[in-house]
Amino acid sequence: MRERARERESTRERECTRERERERARVGESARVRVRERERERARERECAQERENARERVRARVRDRERVRERVRERECERECERESAREHASESKRERERERERVREGVRVRECERESARERKRVRERVCESERAKESARERTRARERERERQRAGAVESVRERAREKERACERQSERERETVCARERVLERESTRETVRA
Repeated sequence: MRERARERESTRERECTRERERERARVGESARVRVRERERERARERECAQERENARERVRARVRDRERVRERVRERECERECERESAREHASESKRERERERERVREGVRVRECERESARERKRVRERVCESERAKESARERTRARERERERQRAGAVESVRERAREKERACERQSERERETVCARERVLERESTRETVRA
């Protein structure tokens, strides 16, 4: 567009130049004509200068328009980039939140597993305590059984001793009875002998 503008401007300048040449040829060399010619020339120069300035202003306006268009394009691109960055950040935050949620779930699973393991350990401890208590009770029961057996044996021994004592006492009583009978028999014999002696006397 600038090239076409320069071409148009150059074409106008050439036309102006040719026009001035034709005008000088027509008016001749008269001073008055030259003055008018100079006035017209200056007017044409001002017009051409104004036209050139207008053309340059149109070029500058087109440049400004293109710059504004590029600026709007850059702004839209920045907006889209901001939107993409925001979307990426949102996606990253969503991903981090999902990861945190998964970590919370895993932590809950670990906590529940620890609780179950603690419950199992407490159950094992209770079972060991119960087993130990049962073993102690069994030992106490065996001790009581042995004590009862010893008591029974002691009672049997005492009863045996008592039975032997009773047997010995019965034996002593039988011995004493025999001894009394012997003494009585002797006394009766002596009594008979004494009676006979008395009778003889």
